[in-house]
Parts: sequence; structure tokens; C-alpha cells
Amino acid sequence: MIVEFGHFALVLALAVAVVQMLVPMWGAYRRNAALMAVAEPAAMIQFVLIAASFAALTYAFVTSDFSLVLVVQNSHTLKPMLYKISGVWGNHEGSLLLWALILALFGACAAWFGGNLPPTLKARVIAVQGSIGVAFLTFMLFTSNPFLRLAVPPLDGQDLNPLLQDPGLAFHPPFLYLGYVGLSMAFSFAVAALIEGRVDAAWGRWVRPWTLAAWIFLTIGIALGSWWAYYELGWGGFWFWDPVENASFMPWLLAAALLHSAIVVEKRESLKAWTILLAIMAFGFSLIGTFIVRSGVITSVHSFANDPERGVFILMILAVFMGGALTLFAFRAGTMEAKGLFAMVSRESALVANNLLLSVAAFVVFIGTIWPLLAELFFDRKLSVGEPFFNAAFSPFAVALAVILPIGAMMPWKRGELVRGMRPLIPAMLLAFSVGALVWAMQTGRTALGPVGVALGIWVVLGAGIDLWSRTGRGPVAGRIARLGRLPRADWGKVTAHAGMGITVFAVCAMLAWKTEDIRIVQEGASYPLGPYEVTLQSVEEVQGPNYRSTQATMVVRRDGALVATLTPEKRFYPVQAMPTTEAAIDYGFLRDIYLVIGDPQDGGGYAVRSYIEPFANWLWGGCLIMAFGGFLSLSDRRYRVAAGASRRTAAVPAE
Repeated sequence: MIVEFGHFALVLALAVAVVQMLVPMWGAYRRNAALMAVAEPAAMIQFVLIAASFAALTYAFVTSDFSLVLVVQNSHTLKPMLYKISGVWGNHEGSLLLWALILALFGACAAWFGGNLPPTLKARVIAVQGSIGVAFLTFMLFTSNPFLRLAVPPLDGQDLNPLLQDPGLAFHPPFLYLGYVGLSMAFSFAVAALIEGRVDAAWGRWVRPWTLAAWIFLTIGIALGSWWAYYELGWGGFWFWDPVENASFMPWLLAAALLHSAIVVEKRESLKAWTILLAIMAFGFSLIGTFIVRSGVITSVHSFANDPERGVFILMILAVFMGGALTLFAFRAGTMEAKGLFAMVSRESALVANNLLLSVAAFVVFIGTIWPLLAELFFDRKLSVGEPFFNAAFSPFAVALAVILPIGAMMPWKRGELVRGMRPLIPAMLLAFSVGALVWAMQTGRTALGPVGVALGIWVVLGAGIDLWSRTGRGPVAGRIARLGRLPRADWGKVTAHAGMGITVFAVCAMLAWKTEDIRIVQEGASYPLGPYEVTLQSVEEVQGPNYRSTQATMVVRRDGALVATLTPEKRFYPVQAMPTTEAAIDYGFLRDIYLVIGDPQDGGGYAVRSYIEPFANWLWGGCLIMAFGGFLSLSDRRYRVAAGASRRTAAVPAE
């Protein structure tokens, strides 16, 4: 009964979404307040219905209702409760329902928190959100229904993919979807503004909180996914440039560009057309990511589905929304003339450079991701584009972005002088160069990546600190310190996010440049060196888990005879899925991780063992979290809450 209720709620949600799409849009066109007022209750009702449907599916997974095809394919009675719940979205149909739920949530948030928006703009924004909901609910109900029944339920299920049975993967998809789908709000604001033919400073302020929220969730989601790949897959890396990884990274880059571009719209009423285009493309790349994950046309270990026919429906959704929005953009682009002029040396120019670097970097990642598909379609060649290409093609943009970031933050609006703007940054520049040179001199026979990463990290972090300090004005140090506490949260948030980026850049370079790797066959009781450590394979035993069997090693790490850690890497086998997984054992440290992986037994005795020293690994995810925390600080600033104070600056919308 509960399952039927969930299915019925989903059908009702589609009907409500159709009303939400059509009635408020017609009301905005006719300037009919009663019709426009339908937007808010429709958005809320749609959210409640989809939430009820999602709760019903979750109930089916928790109670192991094997009359549902989805539960049979992705659950098992012996599976721990956490993974029964995460199994709801650990598949194509369930994750699509989660997508629809978050989409409806953002539409409802526009109704709840958009009180200061002009009525016509608010109605159109919610209507565009409703149209996206119609597309995905239709796609779900007709091609990917999560509530399909079995006439004869089996006694047990086929279990969830063992790689997904991990706490990191339980939380990674929801955060990632909050980011992916959150960009739909920027898209809806862009389309609504194009329909009205009005993009001004108030619009720039309205769109920023939504974009910032999506960027924060994307940052957390990508960091969680990277951390999961690091400790779960057992390969000792944190980013593989996998197509699905890239599918989340490209919208993140474009969302970062959109955030900075919207600042120029708000402050100077410039870059209007470019900002609208970024809002459209950021959500477009989210849809492209959805296609990559679900179509199966590009091979990835993260893919939810291998059904090209369902991929065609996603392409149709992409074509309708992107084609429609870009066509509307082409008609309206001429009306979005810039009002604020600026010189070549100014903060506006720095933000333009920031936008170009981020956008071109996203395009480079996109080309590398789809090139294997294009090569097979047009040249009948099977090839792969891997880490060497992406590292070589993406790194110059990342370095350039890190170099100009502190400089651009110190530039005044409209017109500035490069020498004057650079003067406060000279100590940071000298320190960064000096420490980088010192590291270069200390290391022997290694790549220059490490010293460059150190210099860039110090440059960006100190530059952010100097930018914050410069905002306290002049006078005694004590007075300036007191003024730091009174600075707006947005200033603190910007500096924190930039500092987090500097830490992340340093950590990435350090892990790539200074990693220690050892692969060998080790007998039980034998020891081997790993950098300054000595590792002993003490024993190997068979362990029975709740729904798996495990070969578990006990390995002791010592340094100069003193015990550092006792680690237990595992090689698990899940009999229901007949699939093995590798469980790395990691001794986490502030400056390094010791990372051990046990492999298969060898014919001549012993076990294959892979060992790594990962320098500054935790700094990578710490830097990402600091970036996200900076975003939260900015989002909590009263000036940047959704439409806060914007109504004071907004004139009445002219009649069409």
C-alpha cells in the first residue's frame, strides 16, 4: 500500500508540475496576480508529493520489500541499514527520484525565500523550475519508474554494488546532486530575465546566493567523491580524470566563473550577456553530466546505467532546455548592453580574466572527456584520454588562475594602477618565491611541481590575508584588528574560500610530486622499507563480514624501532554480487598518510602488497572544506541572502 501511495504521489507531482509550468508563466504574461500566485503553492505541493514518494521508496528499501524490482536489484537482507538507505539512490531510478526531489526543493525554496522578488520574475522563475520538473518526472515515470512490481517476489535481493557500500558513497551523491540541481535555479533566473528582457544589478544580487549554494554543495560533493576514491579503490590516488568525475568538475568550474561574473553585474552592471550565458551553460553541463552517468555511451566506473535508449531521452531534455534558452539568449542579447565601463587594469578586468580561465579550462576538460566518443563515432577509432593529457592541458589554467587571484582581489573597481595594487602584495610574493626556491634547492632529482605548488599556495593564502587586512583601512594596528571583527561576512567568506583554494593547489602539487610508492610481494612475517619507515606483514587471516568474506592482513609500521601504527588492509569478496573490492588501510597524519593495500596470494607464496606515503593528503580535503566554509560564510551575510534588500533597488517591471 505504501509503495502504491509513493507511485501515485509521483504521478500527482507530474500533474502539479504541469500546472506550475503553465499557469504562473501565463499569469506573468497577462500581469494577472491571481494566476501568478499559483506558483508558490504549486512549488510547495510538488515538493511535498515527491518527498512522500521518496519516503515510500526508502521504506521499501528499509523493510526489504522484494516485490519491487528496484529493491531486488539493489538490496539484500544482510546488508547494513546505512547501505539499505543509501541503496535508494545507488541506482539509476532511485537517483533520478533524488534528482527530482532536490529540484522540487529548490523550487519550493524560491517560493519560501523569494518574497522580495518582483512578482513577475518570481512567477517566471518558479515556472521554469516547474518545466524542468515536468521533463524529469516524465522521463522517470515513462522510462525509469522506481515503483515497478514483480509478480513473484524472490526470497532475497541481488545486493547493492559493493563499491557503493561505503559511508563516503552514502553521502557523496546527495551533496553532489544538491550542487548539480542547484544550478537549475541560476538557469531559471537567467531564462526568466531573458523573457522579461531585464538584467540589472538587482538580478545579479538575486542570482548569486543560489549559485553560491550550488557551488558549495558541489565543492563538498566533489571532495567527498575524491576522498572515497582515495581510500576505497586502493590505487593510492585522489583524482583519475574519469568521465563522471569530470562531469561534476565542469559545472563546478562554470559555477565559480558565474559567481565572479555576477559580482560585476551587481557592482558595475557589466558582463550581463556573458553572465546569462554562464548561467545557462553551467546547468547545461549538469545535464551533460547526467547524460554521461546514465547513458552508458562513455565508460566509467561511476555509471548508474548502461542504457543508450534512456540516454536519448536525456539528450532530448538537454536539447530542449539548452536549445530553447540559447535561442532566447540570441534574441535578447542585444538588449543587455553594459552600463559600467572599466579600464584594462581594474577589478572588472581581473574578473574577466578569471572567467576566461575557468571557462576555457572547463572546455578543455569537456573536449578530453568526449573525445573518445567522437573518435569512435567519426573516425572509427577506440582510444582513451587519460591523466597525462588532462594534467598537461589543465595545469596551465590552474597556475594562471592562482597567480592572478591575489592581484585581482587587490585591484580597485573601474580603474586602477598595477604597481599600486601590487605594492601590498610584495611581501607575499617574496616569501612565496623564497620558500619555493628553498624547496627546490632541498629536493634532488624531483619534478619542479612541488616547489611551484609551495610557491603558489603561499602566494594565494597570503594574498587572501593581505586582501582582508587591507579592508581595515589605516591607523594603529590595534584599531585595525578590532575592525577585522566588524567586516562583513562576505569579505571573510571570500578570503576563506581563496585561502582554501591556495591550500588545495599546494596539496595537489605536493601529492603528485613527493609521493612514495612501493609495490612488491611480501611473505608473512617479512619486513620491507618504505621511506623512513619499516613495514612488517605480521599475519593474514580470513574474516567473515555481515555480507562479505574478507582476507585481512595485519601490518605493523615502525620508525627507528618505535611503533607508528598497526594497520589491517582487506581484500573483500561479496558472494551475492560475486565481486571483490579492495579496502586500503591508512594511517592518517597531519603531514603524511601511510597507505597500505593487500593484494592476491601469489603462486610462490606471499601476497602482493602496495604501499604509499601520501604527503599532505589531508590538506587536499581540508582545503576543499575551507573553500566550502568560505562559501557558507558569504551565504550567511545578510546582503547576499536570497533577494535580501534587493527590492529597495528594483523599479517596477515595465509592461510588455
